[in-house]
Amino acid sequence: MSASVLIVAATFLFASMGVCVKLASSYYDASEIVMYRSLIGVVLVGGSALLQGKSLRTSVPLKHVGRSLAGVLALSLWFYAIGRLPLTTAMTLNYMSSVWMAVFMMGAALLFGQRRRVQGRVVLAVLLGFVGVALVLRPTLDQQQLWHGLAGLLSGMLAALAYLQVTALGRAGEPEYRIVFYFSLGGAIAGAISTLALSWSENSPLHGHGLKGAALLLAVGLLATAAQVLMTRAYAQGKTLAIACLQYLGIVFSFLYGALLFQDPITPWALGGMLLIIIAGVAATLLRASSTPPDSQHTVNES
Repeated sequence: MSASVLIVAATFLFASMGVCVKLASSYYDASEIVMYRSLIGVVLVGGSALLQGKSLRTSVPLKHVGRSLAGVLALSLWFYAIGRLPLTTAMTLNYMSSVWMAVFMMGAALLFGQRRRVQGRVVLAVLLGFVGVALVLRPTLDQQQLWHGLAGLLSGMLAALAYLQVTALGRAGEPEYRIVFYFSLGGAIAGAISTLALSWSENSPLHGHGLKGAALLLAVGLLATAAQVLMTRAYAQGKTLAIACLQYLGIVFSFLYGALLFQDPITPWALGGMLLIIIAGVAATLLRASSTPPDSQHTVNES
C-alpha cells in the first residue's frame, strides 16, 4: 500500500475517532476518555512489542516524561474541545500545530539574536493561520463559548511542543513504538489521576458503563491506535513533506462528518477560516522543512 493511501486512511481514522470522542462526551468526562483511550493503547502497543520480542526499556525516561506531559495535556484539551465545539472547529484548531511550530521558530531566532533568519514568508504563514482562527471561531464567540475555543487552540500549541519532543526522542535513538507506548502510559496515568481528582472534588462516583458508552470508548482506542500505525508506516515509506501536507485532509473529513452527523453550522466565515488554516499549515510545514535538517523533519500525530 502506497504512503499516500496510508496517510489518507490514517487521517480518516483520526477524524472517525473525533466522532466517537464527541459521542462519548455525552457519557464520560474528557479525562475518562483520555484514560480509557490510553489504556487501550498501552495494551495494544505494549502487548504487540512483547509478542515480537521488542524491549520497552528506555535509557531516556525524562525525555519521555516531558513528551508525555505536553502530549497528554494536548490530548485532554482537544477531547474537551471536541465535546463542546462543532467537530470541524475543534479538529481545525488542533491542526494549528504546524503554525505554532513556525511561531516557535520565530521566537527562537529572535531570542538568540538571529532576526535575519525570520523570513517574511514565515511571518505571513503565521498571520494567515491566526486570521483563519479568528474566522473559524467567529461562530463560537457568538455562542459565548470562548473558553472552549481557547482550549482547542491551546491543544494545537501543546501538540506542536509534543512533536518537537518526539523529534528529540527520535534523535536519541528511541523507536516509534516505544514513544507511542510511553505516551499512552502517561495518558493512562494522568487520565486516572484527573478522573479520580474530579470525582473526589465533585463527590460523585466514576461514570458507569453502558453498552453504547463502552463501545464508543473501545472505538476511540482502536481507531487512534490503528491511525498511529498507518501514519507511522506512511512516514517511513513516503516523502515527509508530502505526507505532512496530506494530513490536512483530516479537516476535510471532519467537516463532512460534522455536516452529515451533527448538523454543524456551515458558514462562509468558517469555510474561509479553515481554508486559510490549511494554507498556513502547509506553508509553515514547507518553510520549516526548508530550514531543518532532513533527519529531524519526521513528526507523527499521536492523538
